[in-house]
Amino acid sequence: MIVVTGGAGFIGSNLVARLVDEGHHVSINDTLGPGEKWRNLARHPFDELIPPGGLPDFLARRGHEVQLVYHLGAITSTTETDRGLLTETNIRLSQRIWRWCTDHQVPLVYASSAATYGDGSSGFVDADSAEALARLHPLNDYAWSKHEFDRWAVHEVDRGAGAPPVWYGLKLFNVYGPNEYHKGDMQSVVAKAYPYAARGEPATLFRSHRPDYEDGGQKRDFVHVSDCVDVMTWLAERRPPSGLYNVGTGRAQSWLELMRALYGAAGQEPRIDWIDIPEEIRDRYQYFTEADMTKLRAAGYERPFLPVEDGVRAYVERYLAAEDPYR
Repeated sequence: MIVVTGGAGFIGSNLVARLVDEGHHVSINDTLGPGEKWRNLARHPFDELIPPGGLPDFLARRGHEVQLVYHLGAITSTTETDRGLLTETNIRLSQRIWRWCTDHQVPLVYASSAATYGDGSSGFVDADSAEALARLHPLNDYAWSKHEFDRWAVHEVDRGAGAPPVWYGLKLFNVYGPNEYHKGDMQSVVAKAYPYAARGEPATLFRSHRPDYEDGGQKRDFVHVSDCVDVMTWLAERRPPSGLYNVGTGRAQSWLELMRALYGAAGQEPRIDWIDIPEEIRDRYQYFTEADMTKLRAAGYERPFLPVEDGVRAYVERYLAAEDPYR
């Protein structure tokens, strides 16, 4: 059996779909809540839905069946400022899962974030030494919580306190794709802007406040969720050296490229309304992110990643424009 925390969420439900399709027995630790989040799982039979807070009881009952844990459950809102809540959910829960996997020698794959790189001034290399991690300065409370768990995990290994037999912390970059619809304002720009693109109406982007970037020239490493799932399942199967790994395409593309791909897939000409970056986040706004994929490639991962032109078109044609947009 494989356990997926956060398995009803965006990335988690795409992972569950892949695992179920491959014939694995999967149990999910998550809450469905109000709304239509349940539809993320409607097509994929799973073994047990473990409620929030129910993971210790489940592991006491069925831990002997668990062969692998994917820990994706977290508070993922980049605007969350309750550090107590972030600490309990993104750090302490992760520590408890790490220790259980260590005690029972179960492999662990967990979600970190590219937000841990902060403004990128220290680069985007997925080094996992204590010294390298100390040079990173996250820009918001969510990123801080993810970074603190990365540092804690590395410290546990360095001091010989024990670790899962193999473990992988995945620094996920700007992920987009099906089943993100419950995330509200935390959806990708692709999902949020598609209704406007489909109607031929203008979508909204931030203008640049730096002379070295044109409006819409700010760049991100946009990665399709299917590529993230490919990496997750490959790591669990091949088991290269443990550590932190970037999950992006390795190629930064601009917001304008993303919008051209989106409007083109919708059969429309791009139309953009420009707005200023709000003052309260302007000094923390990232103008460039790009995953250094050297480490994953050196570990033996050879599959190509979708550029936005292909990934966005597939997302629109197979999901956003479909009667049922769920994976």
